[in-house]
Amino acid sequence: MTKNATNLDDNTRFAMPVRNLITIVSAVAVGVWAWFGVQERLNRVETQQILVQSDLEKNTEFRIKWPRGELGSLPADSEQFMLIEHLSAEFEKLSTNIEQGRAPFDQQQALTLEFYEKRITSLEKKLDKLKDEVYRIKANGKGH
Repeated sequence: MTKNATNLDDNTRFAMPVRNLITIVSAVAVGVWAWFGVQERLNRVETQQILVQSDLEKNTEFRIKWPRGELGSLPADSEQFMLIEHLSAEFEKLSTNIEQGRAPFDQQQALTLEFYEKRITSLEKKLDKLKDEVYRIKANGKGH
């Protein structure tokens, strides 16, 4: 071997200024801190992307299924449907009673068959008078 050759082993010593050592240690510490900061930021972005994707899938499912009624209905809608069904049943009962001549009128109302019969008879008489007047006018030649 040559004279200037240096043997390096686990007992080799070298001299270095402390400020250089502190600079190297600080640079390594900043590098490690930056690396973990980047890793943490990537993990946060990936997690957020997964959550957004999940929300998007749920929103798409809701957007498609809600109008079809596959996800239920609002409480107000359910209440309205119940009221409509109730009113429909009441209407059917009233229609049946009226057709059978058992209309539920109170004493104060004059809505009886006799009342309507008298009203219709008087209207028919007035209509006959108007027809007679129209025929008379046409017969006298006053009509066009």
